[in-house]
Amino acid sequence: MFYRIRQVLTYIFAKYEEKNNKIVRKILSEEEYEVFSEMKEYDKIHSVNLLKEAIEDKLLKNDKNYLKLALLHDCGKEEAGLFSRIKQVSIGDEVMRNHPERSYKKLLKLNRVVAELARSHHMTETNEKMKRFQEIDDRN
Repeated sequence: MFYRIRQVLTYIFAKYEEKNNKIVRKILSEEEYEVFSEMKEYDKIHSVNLLKEAIEDKLLKNDKNYLKLALLHDCGKEEAGLFSRIKQVSIGDEVMRNHPERSYKKLLKLNRVVAELARSHHMTETNEKMKRFQEIDDRN
């Protein structure tokens, strides 16, 4: 419960810090960075937090595609506002439920591997790296 309250407060009050763009630009190509730039403020904050944990993780830190995934996995949530996010937790929401597929479509021409990873980042039958990624995503 505390986790959800923290998410709502972050969504409402937190501001993305432009200084994070330094590390983001080191990970992403110019085209990928454009996709990241279009994301909502909350999703950028969440993604950078996830990236910071992935960089510290023994299993993920040397896999550039998972570092890119950390930053871009939620790029399909562009239509999801606070109400959709709250609704998803309680009864489900179409915008939120389909964000992996929308992320896939956005990323496919830029990076096929990351697009496939984004598509599967909520699937339960995955490999060890994706399971670790999901654990980190859930914590953030």
